[in-house]
Amino acid sequence: MERTCGLLTLKNEPVPLKSVSVELSVQGFVADVSSTLQYENQESSPVEAVFVFPMESDSAVYRFQAQIGGVLIEAEVREKQEARDEYDDAVSSGQQAFLLEESDESSDVFRLSVGSLPPGQSASVSLSYVTELAVQEDGALRFCLPGVLNPRYTPAGGMSMTASAPAAPGGFVPYSLSLSANIRSPSGIDTVQSNCPLDPLEHLTEDKTEAKVNLSPGHKFDRDVELLVYYKNAHQPTTILEAGLPSATPGSLMADAVAMLSFYPEFPVAVLSSLSSCGEFIFLVDRSGSMDCPMSTGTGEMQRIKSARDTLLLLLKSLPLGCYFNIYGFGSTFESFFPDSVEYTQETMDSAVEKVKTMEADLGGTEILEPLKEIYRKPCRDGHPRQLFVFTDGEVGNTKEVTDLVKINALSHRCFTFGIGEGASSSLIKGMAREGSGHPQFITGTDRMQPKVMQSLRFALQPAVHDISVKWDLPPAVNASPLSPPLKVLFQGQRALLYIQLTGQCDSGAAGSVNLQYTLADASVKNELKFNFKPDKDSGLTIHRLGARTLIRSLEGEEREKEEDEERKALKKKAIELSTQSGVSCSHTAFIGVNKDSKEPVQGPLQRRNIPTARMYGYAMPMCAMACSAPMMFDRCSALEMLDTCCYMSEDSYEYGEADTVIMKSEGDGVSEEDLCDAGRNSVEVDTYTIHAAEPEEDPMLQLISLQRANGSWDLDQKLASVLGKTEEEIASKMPGEVPNNELWATVLALLWLYGFKLDSKDEWQFLAMKAVSWIKGHKGLSVTQCMQVGNTLLGCQVEPQTLGL
Repeated sequence: MERTCGLLTLKNEPVPLKSVSVELSVQGFVADVSSTLQYENQESSPVEAVFVFPMESDSAVYRFQAQIGGVLIEAEVREKQEARDEYDDAVSSGQQAFLLEESDESSDVFRLSVGSLPPGQSASVSLSYVTELAVQEDGALRFCLPGVLNPRYTPAGGMSMTASAPAAPGGFVPYSLSLSANIRSPSGIDTVQSNCPLDPLEHLTEDKTEAKVNLSPGHKFDRDVELLVYYKNAHQPTTILEAGLPSATPGSLMADAVAMLSFYPEFPVAVLSSLSSCGEFIFLVDRSGSMDCPMSTGTGEMQRIKSARDTLLLLLKSLPLGCYFNIYGFGSTFESFFPDSVEYTQETMDSAVEKVKTMEADLGGTEILEPLKEIYRKPCRDGHPRQLFVFTDGEVGNTKEVTDLVKINALSHRCFTFGIGEGASSSLIKGMAREGSGHPQFITGTDRMQPKVMQSLRFALQPAVHDISVKWDLPPAVNASPLSPPLKVLFQGQRALLYIQLTGQCDSGAAGSVNLQYTLADASVKNELKFNFKPDKDSGLTIHRLGARTLIRSLEGEEREKEEDEERKALKKKAIELSTQSGVSCSHTAFIGVNKDSKEPVQGPLQRRNIPTARMYGYAMPMCAMACSAPMMFDRCSALEMLDTCCYMSEDSYEYGEADTVIMKSEGDGVSEEDLCDAGRNSVEVDTYTIHAAEPEEDPMLQLISLQRANGSWDLDQKLASVLGKTEEEIASKMPGEVPNNELWATVLALLWLYGFKLDSKDEWQFLAMKAVSWIKGHKGLSVTQCMQVGNTLLGCQVEPQTLGL
C-alpha cells in the first residue's frame, strides 16, 4: 500500500512549506529574530497553506512580509476580525493574501495562512520578533526556537487552535531549518551551547565582545532548538535608553524615549544563611498520559513521570522539619495524598515517599484548573506561607483562565512552575509563575530536573521581599511613566526587568538615576542605577517593542478581570490602538497582507493544506504515523490514556484533528501494519498500545537520598552500606569508639560520600545535607575530626571538616 512519508501530510497531500531559515541577533539579554519560510506549490491547483506553530510567549512580533513573483508585500497590523475578513475576501476573489494571528487563548501559539498560492508558484514569507532571554540557574541566557507543538488539552466546549495542526508523519518533519546567530555583549562572550549540533563558535573581535555561531547544516526542525549563551561577568545591573521614532505621532509611546532597567538584587549573606524552616509546600504534579513520554526526542531518554518522581523524592527529603506539605496529581481528574496539608514528620514523609513511588501517568487529559481551585479553597495556615510547585508538560488549552485564577489568589501564595519536555507551553509556565510571584523553569533534552527544582526551593525558602518601590531622580523637564506592572517579587541573583516611557526633553548629556527599594527581613535595602540621556546607538526599536508588548499584556489581563462590558471594551480599544501604533501584534490584532498588484485573479478551486509540525515521538501522533516508524507492543489501558490525552473524546470514540474515528479493540485481536497506516484516514479497529522500555538502573545518589530520615539522619543498615560500596559489618566494625550511636556514624559517612563523590551535584542535595549537619551538631561531645578521618579512610575520599560545616 502507499505509505504516508516524504513531503506529504497525513492525508497524502503535498506539503508546500519547504524550508525555514532563522537569523538571530543577540544584544546583551535581548534577541531580535527574523524567520523566513519558503513555500512552493507543486500541485496543479492553487493552495491555501495553513501553518500552526509555537513561539515563545514573551515575543513581540513586529514585522510580517511576503515576497511572491518579484512583488514585496508588507503586512499591516489590524484589528483581528477586520484582518480575517480582509483575508477571506481577498482569497475568495482569487487574490494572494497572507494572515498571521495569535491564538485567542494562548500567546505562544500562532497561525500563518498563505492564501491563493498559484500552481508552480513560490513564495517567501518572513516574520520578525524580539524577545527577552531568560536567566538559567547556572547563569546562562536561554534562547529557545520552539519547534514542537503538542495538542493542548481543551475541556469540553472549548476551542483550540492546535486541534487542526497535524503531526509530522512518523515524527519526520518535511522541511529543513537553518539558523545563524550573531551575538554581542560588552562583558565578553564565553561559550554557546545547544541541544542541537552547532558549528564552532567564532569570535569576531579580540576582546570577544562579538561572536557568531551556526546550526550545523541539514537540521530537520523536529525539536525545540535551544541556545545557552554564557557571558563573562554577565549579570550586572544596566539601563538601556532608546530614542523615540521621529516620524511617530507626538506624545505616543513610539515617539518618546523608552528605558529598560535590569536589576540583579544581591541579598545580605546573613539573610541567605537563615533560610525559613516554615511554610506550606504543595506539589501539583501532571499525571496526564503525555507524561509517559520521554523528556526529548532522543533515544533512551527518561520518561517525564519518572523524572517527576525522582524530583519529588528529593523535595520530600529536603523539606525542613516543622513545615506542612501535600501532593496532588492531576489529569482529567485529580487526587491528593492527604485530605489537607500535613505536618512534615517521619511518618508523613514515609507515607508520601511510598505513594510517590507508585505515581504513574494514568489520569487522562491535562485539566489543571479544577485542582487549582481545590487548592485555593483550602485556608492558608498562619505562620506557614503557601508555596505552590507545579510540574507539567504544559499541554493546556485554557491558559488564560488558569493564569487569571493564579493572579486572583496571588496574595495567598507563591507559584513556582516547571515545564517538562519539549513542547511545554511557555505561556502557561511563565504566566503562572509571573502572576504567582514565583519563578518559571523549563526542563528539556538531557536537562536534569533536580538542580532547577532545588533552585526554586531555595527561592521559596528565602524571606519574602516586601514594599518594593522604584523611585526616579530625573531632570525637571522629564517624567517617567511605567510600562511594566509593579514588581511583586525579587529573588537573590535573579534579574528583574522594568520598561519605562520617558516624556519631555532634556540635553543628551544630562544624567538621571533610579532606585529600587524594598524591605527584606525587616531591613530596608536600596539598589541604585545611574544613567545618562544619550540613547543607545544599536538598539533600534527593540526596547520600544518589548515595552509595548509588556503594556499590551497588562491591558489584556486587566480586560479579562473586568465585569462591566464597557470597561472591557475600553481596555480592548486601548490595546488595539497601542498594537497598531507600535506595529506589535496581540490577541486582538493580526498582520494582514494582500497582493493588490496582481492583475489576474488566481483561477481554480482552492485546496487547503495544513502544514505538519513536530511532536514528541510515541505521543500525540496518529496511529498511522507510529506504525510506519517502528513496530510496537500494545496494551489496552496505556493506549486509552494516550488517546484520552491526545484526542480529548470519550473512550468509545476518539478523534485526532481531521482524522476519522478510531475504535478501540480488545487485547488479543490482531491488527496489521497496513491497518495501522490507514488509521489516520479511515475507521478501523486497532489494538491500543504502549511502549515497554527497560527501566534504567537507579541512581546511587537518589538511593542514598531515599534512605535519609525526616530529621536529616541515616540509619546504619545494608541498604546504606550497599550505596557506600561496603558491607554493614565492615562499616560497623570501623565505627570509632567515642561515637555514641550507629545513626551518627551512618550520617557522617553519608555526608562524606556526597561531598567526596557527588560534589558536582551539590545543588541537588545541599538542603538535605544542611539538615544532616544540623542534626549532627545537636549531639554534643562528638570528635568530628577523628570521626571524619576514619570515614575518609574507609570510603577512600578526602573531605575536610570545614567543608561540611562541622
